[in-house]
Amino acid sequence: MTTRIALVGGTGRLGTIIRTVIDELDGFEVVRVLDSSSDLAEIEGADLVVDASTPQISIDVVRAALERGINVLVATSGWSEERISMIRPLVDTAQSGAVFIPNFSLGSVLGSVLAAAAAPFFGSAEIVEAHHEAKIDSPSGTAVRTAELIAAARAEQGPVSAPHVDQRARGQQVGGVPIHSLRRPGVIAKQEVILSGPGESLTFTHDTVDPASAYAPGIRLAIPFAAEATGVVVGLENMIDIGIRS
Repeated sequence: MTTRIALVGGTGRLGTIIRTVIDELDGFEVVRVLDSSSDLAEIEGADLVVDASTPQISIDVVRAALERGINVLVATSGWSEERISMIRPLVDTAQSGAVFIPNFSLGSVLGSVLAAAAAPFFGSAEIVEAHHEAKIDSPSGTAVRTAELIAAARAEQGPVSAPHVDQRARGQQVGGVPIHSLRRPGVIAKQEVILSGPGESLTFTHDTVDPASAYAPGIRLAIPFAAEATGVVVGLENMIDIGIRS
């Protein structure tokens, strides 16, 4: 049996990569490709909706899928835990699955999870993320997810030390963790998580050099997972055996 996929944002950068991967997967077929001008009713009849649209319309895509009882894989950035919480009741009502993947790169996911694992041992944590100048949201979904993981990992210790957060140059706080966003040409995606304590610091750095090569393994994992998922699942770390779960 073939799983029929409606791909929203299928003509964009990430959407094009996702479609290429799906075309190589046995048992999965893209039957609809939607762009920003498409009527979301076109997802009718799909078994899975994959959302690679924009932060502005992503929530409409997710709602349209769940209202029709269709599982949805969200690859669009901008989904914080606060925003996801608005979708949870709809997921429960639909008895469907909504899978949110802030980053398909295995290296990026490992860097974020390992940083979160180390965070309880350091009093200070800050994130610096850089993306190409065309990225329309900041901070990135990856940085938001990393900050949320760090905050959760430090539940017993409390928030990290982040002095002078009233100053705009100190970055945007997510879960108490300052995030600094750079948007510039000559870079695809880069994230640094800097943990500091008395007399030392530990930095986790991840660079995306070739998105197609970096994202393909994660997409291969996420597509079949999302097709069978129930409830809300956040993060690719839930699909790989690294011994740490969010």
